[in-house]
Amino acid sequence: MAKPAESAVHEENVSDEYELITGEAVALDVRPAGIILRGAGTLIDWAAYLLLFLLIMVISFWLLADVMDDALSKALSIAGLVFAILIVPMLVERATGGRSLGKLAIGARIVRDDGGAIGLRHAFIRALLGVLEIFMTFGGIAATAGLLNSKSKRLGDLLAGTYSQHERVPRSDAAVLRLPAELTAWALTADVAKLPDRLARRVSQFLGQATALTPFARQKLSASLAEEVAPYVSPVPSVSPETFLLGVQALRRDREFAALNLEQAQQTRLAPVLTGLPHDFPNR
Repeated sequence: MAKPAESAVHEENVSDEYELITGEAVALDVRPAGIILRGAGTLIDWAAYLLLFLLIMVISFWLLADVMDDALSKALSIAGLVFAILIVPMLVERATGGRSLGKLAIGARIVRDDGGAIGLRHAFIRALLGVLEIFMTFGGIAATAGLLNSKSKRLGDLLAGTYSQHERVPRSDAAVLRLPAELTAWALTADVAKLPDRLARRVSQFLGQATALTPFARQKLSASLAEEVAPYVSPVPSVSPETFLLGVQALRRDREFAALNLEQAQQTRLAPVLTGLPHDFPNR
């Protein structure tokens, strides 16, 4: 049985696994849809496309009742089936940017592995493989493939280079960090250097979920993070590790906010000079 601290570290590693680094070196926390959600969305899409097929057949037989024979009936059935379970899913995903009726219901969207919007090629590969792994095997192949990878990809996703991104996440209001009272005097003269982005993100994640951790894991993680943050702070106050992290985080936030306000004030003051024409040209 894993220790609480190890569980917390494992959660952090899982979070890093879902990070997507953009071209601007910005880390995005994306969440793939789980196998259960994907299965529910697939059932909705399956029912919708089969209902479309039945509707096409009813309308075709009604319009062509006078000339209908066995050959025409089979041709219409094949054409209608191809249109309903191959052409329509491909066009729907391409036109809606990776969404469908089932994906709208579960709050998911198909995206490329790099987080971008899918194209016609991706939609075609997914729809073509979907005929085999969803409609012909009643989802058996898709479920088996989804259970064997961390992003619940089916065969169509593996070949197309896509996955189902879960976009409907619960809204969480981050708690406002306040400078601990015992660090008020320290904050007036403390020198806090810029923390590495990954370390700053880990400190922020810990402070946001500290109340949900067990006391042992909370103490161990705070001590470990405080030891990593200490080289960037001078002087280091004689307080508990978690209080130290709270003070550093609150002080960095307040100083960065003040710097942004100062920069905005300077830009506002210089705006007439930077945007105006020399010597009031042409109104001279």
